[in-house]
Amino acid sequence: MRLASLVTAINVLVASGFSIAAIIRPQYLVPAESVPTEASLLLAMYAAARTIPLALFALAAIYKRATSALLILGALAGAMQLLDAGIGLFQHDLGKFAGPLFIAVLQFFVVYLLHRSVRITPQTKRGQTHATATARHFQVRPSCEADAAAHHSAVISHARASGACAGGCSAR
Repeated sequence: MRLASLVTAINVLVASGFSIAAIIRPQYLVPAESVPTEASLLLAMYAAARTIPLALFALAAIYKRATSALLILGALAGAMQLLDAGIGLFQHDLGKFAGPLFIAVLQFFVVYLLHRSVRITPQTKRGQTHATATARHFQVRPSCEADAAAHHSAVISHARASGACAGGCSAR
């Protein structure tokens, strides 16, 4: 999660920085022959209105260690960079194409690694799966977890009384 957090934080902070710079000092971002206008200021404000909230939510997800939120926000940040690369390609500007493309590829790669490293399952207290928590609640062996999670308490009571659960294992 650390690598995905680092790459996502850098990505959203750089994107926000560019959109803020476009508002404050547009001459640094527009082509040399262009003159900043009120229209370019408006477009910069629209860009900032999207990148700043994304940065705030992504940084909050990183702070809270919210893996599922980081997966979604990281993928969104990567998609935004990929679209920025498309704009650079449209402008025939290698720097505005290669930089965002590199960041997008890196972002998608770390999101993929993060996705592979976590199993997205329903969670209960202290990271237990529902099946584990149910099995512990009814005091059955771990091999009975699936049965314990799937059956009603009457089935578990019957398993205790008969000495076997539905999967062929015995209850404690």
